[in-house]
Order: sequence, then C-alpha cells, then structure tokens
Amino acid sequence: MNIGVPRYLIVGMAALFSGYHLVLGVYALTRGTPEHAGPVVVGMALYLAATVLSLGPWGPSRMPFWMASFCLAVAIALPLLVTRQLDPSVSNGYATWHIAAVGTLMTIVSTRRRHSIAWVGVAFLVFQTVVWSGGPTALVSIGVVGSVSWVAVSHILSSGMAKAMRDAQRFAFAEREATNWQAAQEAHVFERQFRLDQTSAMALSMLRDIQQTEGRLSDAQRQECLHLEGAIRDEIRGRKLLNDAVRDQVMAARRRGATVTLLDEGGLDDMPDDALDRVLNQLAAALASTAADKVIARTVPEGSDTAITVVGLRTTGDESDSALGPDASDDEDDEVDLWLEIKRDVTA
Repeated sequence: MNIGVPRYLIVGMAALFSGYHLVLGVYALTRGTPEHAGPVVVGMALYLAATVLSLGPWGPSRMPFWMASFCLAVAIALPLLVTRQLDPSVSNGYATWHIAAVGTLMTIVSTRRRHSIAWVGVAFLVFQTVVWSGGPTALVSIGVVGSVSWVAVSHILSSGMAKAMRDAQRFAFAEREATNWQAAQEAHVFERQFRLDQTSAMALSMLRDIQQTEGRLSDAQRQECLHLEGAIRDEIRGRKLLNDAVRDQVMAARRRGATVTLLDEGGLDDMPDDALDRVLNQLAAALASTAADKVIARTVPEGSDTAITVVGLRTTGDESDSALGPDASDDEDDEVDLWLEIKRDVTA
C-alpha cells in the first residue's frame, strides 16, 4: 500500500506561497519604496513565468536541465533588478520580497532533484546580498538565512525520499525473487511427492511380491518388473502422452514383447483438456491396432497442425545376431507397420 500526499495539494501550496511573494512586491510598489517600478515589475514577470513553468504538469518529475537553467537565471536576475531600486542603508520592509521569492524558487528546483543548480542560486543570493548591503549582517535581518535553510531542508528531504524509493524497489525485487524461489521449491517438493506416490501405487504390488518371496522371482515376475520400470519411465519422459487408455495399451504392447517409447517434448502443454483427451484416445487406439515390434510416439512442437506422430516398426532381420539385444538391431532391417499423424484440430 502506498501512502502519500497528492501532487495537486503540494503544487497548490507552492503556488500560493509563491503568489504571496508577488503580493508583497505589489504592496511595496503601492507604498512607493522602490525608486522605479519598471525593473521590479520585470522581475515579478520573470519570477511568475519561472514559477508557472516549474510547477506546471508538463515534463518528467526530475526538472529538465533547460528549465532549471531558466529558473537559475531568474534567481540571478531578480535580486539585481530589485535591489538597484532600494536603499541598503534603510529598512525596506516588504520591498525585499525577492529574498523569499528566490528561496522559494530554488526550493522548488531542489525538490525536483536539481540540487546543484538550487545551491548555485542561493549562493549567488548570499553573495549579492552581502555586496549590496555592505556586510553579512543583512543575511539574517532580511531573511537570506531562511531561504538557504529552505533549500537545505528540501535537499535533505528529497534525497531521503529518493533513497527510500530505491530501497523500496530493491526490497520489492528481493520479495519477488524470494516468492519465485519459494514457488519453485514448493513445485519441486510437490513434483517429488507426486512421483513418489505414483511410483508407490504402480510398484506396491510387485514390491510386496518381492518381499514375500525374499527376492526369488520367477521369470514372468522379473519380466513384469521390467514392464513396471518402463511404465515409471513413461511417467517421466512422456507425461503429457499418458492417460489411462494409453497406459493400458502401452503395458499390453510391452507384455506381448513390443518396445514402446513415449517422448513428450512439450508440444501438448497448452492444449485444452478436451482436445488433449481426443488425441490421447486416438493414440491409445493406434497402439491397440498395431502389432509392430517397436512403437515410438512423439509430440510435435507448437505451430504445427500435428500434435503427435506415431511410428510402428516390424522387425524382419535376425535379431539374434546382435550382441546388444533387440534394441540394437539395425533399422534398415525394419519395415514400417504404422505411420500416423494425430492432428491438433479435429477439422485439420
């Protein structure tokens, strides 16, 4: 949750405060304190233009350099225009409105993250006031110290807020990373537990037989263990290619001596459930219809009209010559018994 002050409220307060300085300048003109009103009016116009420009809704939050340079030029010109019409040896009252005006303008510049330019502006104000008044005593009496303090406070607050924002962004990034890590860990734990439960359910009966016979299994039981191992591998390598019908047909094919390979390469991940059931049922029907010695079912990457390709090969050569067994026989001795492309869309 973000808690902050609305921008329009801050801008409105700054505009009222800046306008108050112009009111003081007009009041001084009506009292006839400046010797000539022309330069003072020009200074008022420049200050008004700089204030409107710096408080306007245009531009990024960080004041553009050209805008900050214009405000600095006004901060330099304003004291020169006003003090030339004043007598430094007497109390000028509200006629020194430009001191607070420059401080306010430079505070706005500092708030909009142009601190160096703001400090240059108040530094010139201090220097010009000392030269004009003939000594540093006027810095306190006409409010120059207050203007410098405003800029200092603005610099400290804006720098602190910027650091707080950077820290908040860093903490938010760390929180997202921690959340992602936690989600990944939970997914790993869930997947591991799911695999353990699934393996236990598939192999529990055979494990009990092994326990009861103390490991002395018959040839048929040993062959069934190999079939169960193949089924467990299918759950890992061909996850999306499996439903109950496909599992039954794969096991039936292996029990009659066929070699079945299921390879899920991610092509079915985004398929709707009804479409996925349709293509898997077609795969189960294809497995049931072939008497091939080798069957390979593989998913097709997205972007193709085909969802699954199924190839069934019938061995015609003499497999007994292969020292590595049936799986090592040369494919050149096999003939295609089944070739099927299962489409993603039933109308394709």
